[in-house]
Amino acid sequence: MTLALTGLSHHASPLALRERMAIGSDAMECALAELHARLRAAAPADDEAGAALLSTCNRVEVYLRAELPVETLHVLARGFLASWNRLEEPEFRDFLYERDNAEAVRHLFRVSASLDSMVVGETEILGQVQQAYDAALQRGAADKIIGVLFQRALKTGKDVRTRTRIGEGRISVASVAVDLAETVLKSLEDKTVMILGSGPVSEQALKSVVSKGAARVIVLNRTLERAVALAEKYRGEAAALPDVLEHLHRADIVIGSTGAQEALLGEAEFRAAMERRGRAPMLVIDIAVPRDIDRKAGEVENVYYYDIDDLQQTAERNLRMRQAEMEQCESIVEEAVGRFMAWRRSLHAEPTILWLAQEFHAVRERELARALEKLNSLTEAQRAEVERLSQRIVNAILQRPITRLKEEMSTDDPDAALMLVRRIFGFGEEEL
Repeated sequence: MTLALTGLSHHASPLALRERMAIGSDAMECALAELHARLRAAAPADDEAGAALLSTCNRVEVYLRAELPVETLHVLARGFLASWNRLEEPEFRDFLYERDNAEAVRHLFRVSASLDSMVVGETEILGQVQQAYDAALQRGAADKIIGVLFQRALKTGKDVRTRTRIGEGRISVASVAVDLAETVLKSLEDKTVMILGSGPVSEQALKSVVSKGAARVIVLNRTLERAVALAEKYRGEAAALPDVLEHLHRADIVIGSTGAQEALLGEAEFRAAMERRGRAPMLVIDIAVPRDIDRKAGEVENVYYYDIDDLQQTAERNLRMRQAEMEQCESIVEEAVGRFMAWRRSLHAEPTILWLAQEFHAVRERELARALEKLNSLTEAQRAEVERLSQRIVNAILQRPITRLKEEMSTDDPDAALMLVRRIFGFGEEEL
């Protein structure tokens, strides 16, 4: 059984490409349906072929599991990405990374542990991995392997956070954005901050600017009720996103973090806002992917524009601060990868183990029936106890061989043990 990962991330791909290839939450179900349909068509004999999609502001990753050659799965993933995003493969092929089997497992576990994030130790990614898992389950795209893979990834991410200090300090993308604002402006104490969006990242940004002493905050969201709910938690103002131009000139800092699929504000809107504010400096930090604010806004005099890629320098400083924890984090990941791969290898023995159990219990039931015919004076309770006794005896006999057989799946030649057991007990190839 082959597990393959095809993806691109902030490590090598430009933000403009990630914007074009990002899969929003509203499109995730349809994207999964198309991906899974392609996989099932490529592997019609594999009823349990599985798929999952992970799309965040910094990465888009396709996970596939099927009884197919690994290169076939990568070709399928590339074809899906091209078709879904209406791109030609050469437009993004050079930015992709591809991982197989244990390397794919290791990659997802490191992602979930935030070791592959722009801001190492950030907390958003664990929720995003959970959302990817939930979506695959709800769409029926996750098979047993994909399901357990994401379950173990989530557990690994939590273990890294609880067993190390990788998450100490200000480590979310939103917090880094606010730290950048404080660095540029020296202080937020007399500043008005506008937050575009009301999701988890927006709330983290809002919480961070309030903790830094921002004088006023304005929350804008497409759904006014959600903006009001978030603003009230931090004694801020709320407004509907379509009314943004009525408030833009008031903002000293604008933080974009919506899920919009195209830019909400551009150069013209900022020129008008700067006229109304007497050209007082404005800091714009866009942490949305796709971007909420056209980069040309930075060409307006006294508008200082940063997008998520511009946060990389701050993120690298955070990484250096946490470098001492990395060795322990990587060790936790490696332990988890080893356990997952051992479990996956043990699945190879399942048909033989199931057959053994069925054969032994068939003999038990046959001999038990003969014995009970002769013991016709037993009460129903006694007959039930004799049956339970026979089950315990067979299970006890099978326990050690089955345990040893599973252990053999971790050796260099697991098939040798399987074939020996099959020959001894008459489980021939024609019966598989």
